[in-house]
Amino acid sequence: MSLDADQSRTVSRAELVSPAETVRGFRGGIVDLDYSLARIWRYGPTLAVICAFGLWHVATNLFINEPDLWQNAIHFAGFAFLGFATFATFKRHAERPWSIAFDIALGLIVAASALWVASAETGLYIRTLATTGQEWQLTFVDWAAGLIVIAAAIELTRRLTGWIIPVLVIVSLSYILFLGEIMPGVFRAASLPLSDVLFRSLYNDEGMFGSITTISSANITLFMIFGAFLVVSGASDFVIELSKIIAGRFRGGAAFVAVIASALTGTISGSAVANTASTGIITIPLMKANGFSSKFAAGVEASASTGGQMMPPIMGAGAFVMVSFTGISYSTIVVVSIIPAILYFLSVGFMVRVESMKHQIGTEQIEAVDRAKLWGGALNFLLPLAVMTYMLVTGRTPSFAACFAIATLIVVSWVTPNRMGPRRISQALVLGIKTSIMTAVLLVTVGLINNAVVTSGLANGFALMIAQWSQGSVLIAVILIALVSLVLGMGLPVTAAYIVLSILSAPALAGLLADSILVDLLVQGISDPAQAALFALVESPLAAKVGVGMSLEEASTLVSGLPFELALVIRPVLIDTETLTVFLLTAHLIVFWLSQDSNVTPPVCLAAFTAAGIAKSPPMATGVEAWKIAKGLYIVVLLFAFTPLIGSGFWDSVQIGGFALFGIYTITALIQRYSEGPIPLWLYPVFIAGGALSFVPLNLPLNALGALLVAASIVITSRAARQVEQAATPQ
Repeated sequence: MSLDADQSRTVSRAELVSPAETVRGFRGGIVDLDYSLARIWRYGPTLAVICAFGLWHVATNLFINEPDLWQNAIHFAGFAFLGFATFATFKRHAERPWSIAFDIALGLIVAASALWVASAETGLYIRTLATTGQEWQLTFVDWAAGLIVIAAAIELTRRLTGWIIPVLVIVSLSYILFLGEIMPGVFRAASLPLSDVLFRSLYNDEGMFGSITTISSANITLFMIFGAFLVVSGASDFVIELSKIIAGRFRGGAAFVAVIASALTGTISGSAVANTASTGIITIPLMKANGFSSKFAAGVEASASTGGQMMPPIMGAGAFVMVSFTGISYSTIVVVSIIPAILYFLSVGFMVRVESMKHQIGTEQIEAVDRAKLWGGALNFLLPLAVMTYMLVTGRTPSFAACFAIATLIVVSWVTPNRMGPRRISQALVLGIKTSIMTAVLLVTVGLINNAVVTSGLANGFALMIAQWSQGSVLIAVILIALVSLVLGMGLPVTAAYIVLSILSAPALAGLLADSILVDLLVQGISDPAQAALFALVESPLAAKVGVGMSLEEASTLVSGLPFELALVIRPVLIDTETLTVFLLTAHLIVFWLSQDSNVTPPVCLAAFTAAGIAKSPPMATGVEAWKIAKGLYIVVLLFAFTPLIGSGFWDSVQIGGFALFGIYTITALIQRYSEGPIPLWLYPVFIAGGALSFVPLNLPLNALGALLVAASIVITSRAARQVEQAATPQ
């Protein structure tokens, strides 16, 4: 579940106590998605309609068996109306009655157009089949409704996220209309008639009301509503108080509170910026009072909150998109993400530990635990989340799991002080729907880009470009993708960045990962004549040695020189489907994790800037600090790419991840030039050797030696620090 609202802000549950305060909260408090206006949110009948819209999302995924097109059209119609009614066209006159009336009328026109698109599909097919079938027979109303919903999606996205996505949409539509035929090389594409572009944009499974929108209507909105129920029920208070108990006994415990709270809050928000704003207003002052600098406190909060996007079981909206793109079950994606998420949060924790030791920061100033908040929110957090996790892992659909978790929370709340009666339920529904507007509109609009990419074959051209530039090197490919993700992340919410990047680069990266299997097969020699014959089309003298085997260097040269189209044919023949699926999942996880880096990587690092605003620290310096603290993001990506962390057995994954912790700690110590104490010059080679050996995949002797070297180095620095401390203590 991802709020993906880069300006979002959450405040305490205390503001959720009455309908009047609900409106005040929406106008400037509860989850302020840069909604400077609360024009329609103040009226009781409107709030009732919004509650009904929230209940419809539950009903349509449990009881109502609508066609996907209708479900997605209703979904967009409701959110488009709310978007136009909430975000004023004429901002200077936003509160004027005529301005409100204009935007409401505009929203109603767009909603009616979306519903017309859904209702017109059958008639369009009938008319087209009755003619030559060479061109879609769109009526005047079809044209008007279709163009209105496309223009509305672009305009709403501009109001919500800025110009980046609208420009991408316009370029994408232009590409399949006329730009493609004038593009050079692999990016050349045939132009399509306007009627064909309109039909594909509206009715294709890759279009506006296709599979990406289904992710929003069937999953994401429900998880946002679930998150709102957790907030209203006091679960967010429980998270903070539990974090204090866990971390309060450690040196620098306030920062550990931030790490743990952000990890747990990630199960509620899934948005790095929302996570930073909601927990940061509590944890950043705690860290500063505990002795950490403003810059470091803000960097820890931003880095830990970024991890909330990768935190199972929800993992942000990107997890649902991943299910749709890969066809891999949600439970599988959640399970394989547990160890990487633990590695990331521990990497942040290592930085906190080293910083607290370096500056002798203690634990004496941790706030006292509020037992009332702790016990008041405990059941409301733990039991619904446990039920939802169990259902996801056992194969239930995400929509069913979210609905059942909401029902569980309502029932459980009646044995806690925070009972979910009609008033609180309505508050949670309204809050959930309001926080969903941006993501819902965004995913519908991204469907236009997705359709253009699929229709034109642009993804293949981009994949070919990556294959050519990387020259068969997975590392270079990952670096290229990281750079593109950083650029995209400067203007796109992370979910949108992941969608665009996964469409363009994940297939190419999966192919490069799979090529390691081809290299091994060529070294051994391919005995099957039919399979060996596949290499006959390769213009290389090495192709003659396919049947008898070759050196590793020769095999790597042959595979890296395979024509892109031929590689697409060879891989499925020589590599089994299960292995290819693992590589596809690995590629998507790499892209998914890299899409988060714009939260903490300068020059545009929104989570870090949000934290800097709370901490009153320099924004760019905070961004650099957050980038250092969040280094685990890049380390885990490299583990995805160069170790069998994904796809190997449970114990193999535990071995890889467990020993990688020693390497991650080493990198932390080297960055800070400090461990449990100062690192003497002669100890640096020992640390480096130990860290490097710890990363060697599935080599127990080398891993054990590396862990031993790192542990010995830590002990040495600890003893040296104690000796210095004793010498400085007056006798």
